[in-house]
Amino acid sequence: MSGANDDDEPAIPRAALNKLIKEILPSLRVSAETRDLISACCTEFIHLVASEANDICEKQQRKTITPEHVVEALESLGFGEYRQDAESVMNDCREVQAKRRKCSTKLEKLGIPEDELLRMQQELFAKARLQQQVC
Repeated sequence: MSGANDDDEPAIPRAALNKLIKEILPSLRVSAETRDLISACCTEFIHLVASEANDICEKQQRKTITPEHVVEALESLGFGEYRQDAESVMNDCREVQAKRRKCSTKLEKLGIPEDELLRMQQELFAKARLQQQVC
């Protein structure tokens, strides 16, 4: 495992890590060294799962790692107890993606060309700037 301060090494953002720690351990103080260690462990775990998922993907002669490969990697590495949670998150993500697709479809159904929408948006911005200047 490489050092936690290695700038080339991707890591979990500090704010996200702090939020997780506060949610899990709300009444405890956690030292900076401990936060660094937790971050390094998280990064190492992600590398381990991603590497295993890549191996599974290659064995299936696929070029893209899918969420199913990650779930299978968790099982393979002995983390099968997280399967349900991982599948639940995977399903939630798919629902969010489906909703995003619906929103873009609604925009397409408007029948207004993109350049016209851009022009209308610019007009609204110009009106808003004028109103800000008057106040």
